[in-house]
Amino acid sequence: MIDLRSDTVTLPSPEMKNFMFEAPLGDDVYGEDPSINELEKKASSLFGKENALFVPSGTMANLISVLSHCERGNEFLLGNKSHIFKYEAGGSSVLGGLHSHQLINNTDGTIDIAEIVSAINSTNDSHYAMTQLLCLENTHNVCYGTAIEAQYFTEVKKSIAPYNLKLHIDGARIFNAIIALKTSAKTLTQEADSVSFCLSKGLSCPSGSLILGTNNFIYKAKRLRKMLGGGMRQAGILAAAGIYALDNMINRLKEDHDNAKELASAIAEFSNIRVDTKKVSTNLIFFHLEDNKLSDENFINELYKNNIKIDTRGDRQFRMATHFGFTNNDIEKVVKTFKLILTK
Repeated sequence: MIDLRSDTVTLPSPEMKNFMFEAPLGDDVYGEDPSINELEKKASSLFGKENALFVPSGTMANLISVLSHCERGNEFLLGNKSHIFKYEAGGSSVLGGLHSHQLINNTDGTIDIAEIVSAINSTNDSHYAMTQLLCLENTHNVCYGTAIEAQYFTEVKKSIAPYNLKLHIDGARIFNAIIALKTSAKTLTQEADSVSFCLSKGLSCPSGSLILGTNNFIYKAKRLRKMLGGGMRQAGILAAAGIYALDNMINRLKEDHDNAKELASAIAEFSNIRVDTKKVSTNLIFFHLEDNKLSDENFINELYKNNIKIDTRGDRQFRMATHFGFTNNDIEKVVKTFKLILTK
């Protein structure tokens, strides 16, 4: 089965598994797991932040970050196509008592800076929730997996600084952005007050995410992690996968990007598929099916019969994510199967 639904379907390599099995372990709630401590130290150094915290998932990482920056009744700004808004079950409102204010994401994942500034509530008027935080995303999942340049974040930070807003970057796929932009983690996130990133997507770990920020921020985050049930005791076996990934799995993301571009260019040749190959900059391919005789459901089912899984987004849009385990040799099979189905 070729599974292109998401890069979350990645499996650890044999080398990563062996590294996990040999990991020294301890009780992380007591702060005594050496593998988690090493991972957090490695991550904070890589991003140039004071401290880091290992958590079970990207959703928890974002929730903890938002709650650490805000008090109940505060407002935070985010994109209307952001993962925090669309795909995290409304946790910041339900569990944090926060008011989210959605702004329009451009097709490249950015939000117009003028729109951000005009949305900030900073008066003492009791009618309004006070704006405390801005959340941005890089790469931006729904917006074609676009990698957003560091300059944009610099301009954003300069614009919101007079209002004392904090900036959180949801960097679930930040390493894809780093590779695509040929930059460093420090450079790309230097303006952020906090950053989260996933280990379980392109880096191919079985689970886990990291939150990064100041010592004071991580102190708050750690208390919230415990409150949310994220204290995992001997979780060093998972953290070890993260250590291995940061040392061995980042540079190979270019292979995923190259495969995505090649696959996108190949399916663009079909008259009943619409895909903008110029927007394929990382490992995500979005395309539209323009065959009125073939429903979305039938298209997915026909692919499944041929041992291929992709993600449907509704309204005739589909997504494919290239990742570790999907090789250049698999592209030919996917393209041949598309041809078989679309030329019936």
